[in-house]
Amino acid sequence: MPNPRIEPLKRVLAIEPTDEVAWFGLGKAYMEDGNFDEAAKALQQCVTVKPTYSAAYYALAQSLHKLGRIDECRAVSVTGIDVSTKNGDAMVTKNLEMLKSSLPA
Repeated sequence: MPNPRIEPLKRVLAIEPTDEVAWFGLGKAYMEDGNFDEAAKALQQCVTVKPTYSAAYYALAQSLHKLGRIDECRAVSVTGIDVSTKNGDAMVTKNLEMLKSSLPA
């Protein structure tokens, strides 16, 4: 059964397509469902709308990793580390660094 948060978030985004919190929530809901392709699309839109949203970079990198899109995962991790460091989001920085270091060369 699909995550019950997906449809309400889609309705919010139909009205307010620049709502980064709704994009993030939609991406996380898709991740919980194991739909990493849709999660990556929503999370990419989140960081497009708000390029300083640290947590979205980590969730996007996780989704890309699950999809086997390693080069994209690495690039998002690098950008996310830069953004989260500037934001002072130490936990996000640490998580992105750990994910990046686990990627194959």
